[in-house]
Amino acid sequence: MSSLVKNVGTIGGLTLISRIFGFARDMLLARVLGAGLAADAFQLAFTLPNTFRRLFAEGAFSVAFVPMYSRALHGSEAEGGGEAAAAKFADDVLAVFLWVLLVFSAVAMIAMPGIVWLLARDFQAVPGKFELAVFLSRMTFPYLALISLVAMLSGLLNARSRFAPGALAPVLLNIVLISGITAGWWLRGDSGDDRIVAVALAISVSLAGVAQLAYLWWSVRRAGLKLHMRLPKFTPQVKKLGMLILPATFGAGIYQISQFVDTFFATSLPQGSLTLLKLADRLNQMPLGIVGIALGTAILPMLARHIHSGDNAEAQRLQTNAFEMATLLTLPAAAALAICAPAFVTAFFVGGKFTLADGAIMANIVVALVAGLPAYVIVKILNPGFFAREDMRTPVWTALASLIINIAINLYVVERYGIVGLAGATAVSASINCLLLYAVLHRRGWFHFTAKLAGKVARQIVAVAAMSALLWWMMPMLAPYYGGGVIDRIWSLAALVVAGGAVFFAAAFLVGALDKDLVAMLTRRRAKKAAP
Repeated sequence: MSSLVKNVGTIGGLTLISRIFGFARDMLLARVLGAGLAADAFQLAFTLPNTFRRLFAEGAFSVAFVPMYSRALHGSEAEGGGEAAAAKFADDVLAVFLWVLLVFSAVAMIAMPGIVWLLARDFQAVPGKFELAVFLSRMTFPYLALISLVAMLSGLLNARSRFAPGALAPVLLNIVLISGITAGWWLRGDSGDDRIVAVALAISVSLAGVAQLAYLWWSVRRAGLKLHMRLPKFTPQVKKLGMLILPATFGAGIYQISQFVDTFFATSLPQGSLTLLKLADRLNQMPLGIVGIALGTAILPMLARHIHSGDNAEAQRLQTNAFEMATLLTLPAAAALAICAPAFVTAFFVGGKFTLADGAIMANIVVALVAGLPAYVIVKILNPGFFAREDMRTPVWTALASLIINIAINLYVVERYGIVGLAGATAVSASINCLLLYAVLHRRGWFHFTAKLAGKVARQIVAVAAMSALLWWMMPMLAPYYGGGVIDRIWSLAALVVAGGAVFFAAAFLVGALDKDLVAMLTRRRAKKAAP
């Protein structure tokens, strides 16, 4: 458990820094662009490479590449493993991967009008909106190729338990994007032409990819690893990787695939709906990114090693610990975000071109999205149970079932409940996917929900209930301050966060929801860090 806690702490801490910068980026974006034509066009342009990134680069490629590279790295020379075998595998993958990315990106950029039409055909109803979306999408799409190479380099380091560079790279993205917003705002001046800001942002997306790739390349070289460019050759290992990536693209990415579905439906709703959905998802992504990505990234190589060595007991223990950590952090986060959504949205986003009416709609979207937050994170823990065993088919079928249900629900709720109904459908489909994945793992004897784990989760729910009651009581008392001056916004939100956190952890400690060994471990880590 100590290794899991250490790795999750490293990844989660650095991801938190990235999310804070990302949050600052979206706060600035909301005030500068609001929820209008240019904002919607940029959100679509950013959604395309960003969703492909999560789906393919950080999803399918990573879950297929890391176990294979880890197996080659940690295998004996008699089994065809070792440093030399791992280096050859990485070079062979890079040689093929680079050309695939270049060809795919070129084809996508040529076909961009058709892609945008498929996702946002209703943009054509607003003069200039469709054309702007196509132009911006062509400018942002090179980011996919750049960040995919970043994902590969991160995988090399993750397999060696060097998680910091990959977790820190997104900070560079947000710093560059903040610079792009600032530059666009300055160039726009008094003209009021929001398209200038959108173009500056689109350019900064690809520049951010260059910065991230340069940083990861330097990190890999610093770790003593060298990659060599070769002519593409489809070796048996590369072919095997390709066969694993294809189903993993679907199985690992139900949430990302749902983003495309949501984008399609959101663009058919009133102008600004897509922007409000994406900004609301930023609040949802804070705990999802910090906890879900950290746990999923840390657990995969560790789980692959236990399974490869035949230690099923350790594999079960690892997933149980990850599950307990996930619920301990996501259950209170989901409850707090649902109750305090109006406070967070008003304090962080309302201002400039972002109106109170926009904030009211966005708060309702946040409530609907976070209903599925625990499921989003738990899926990140359950999927590695299949990927570490190179079973990519099962997640495909569960994801397909969930996606069909998501589309069916959307067809019913979007017309009746608009963008809020769409967000709720995403939460429901993610929860169904989570249940299906667990049912298969349990049936195959790969992971089971123990009575001890059930008791821990039940105690966590009791602590969440105590925290929720306090927040429900405090929210109306502090309502006049959420939209006030900067000081009022800061202290009112701080009061909610501190009071809610204190009550949750106090209640969790009293009812036994906190693992005493985990607390002792964390305390020892802090003590070691504080020691001279």
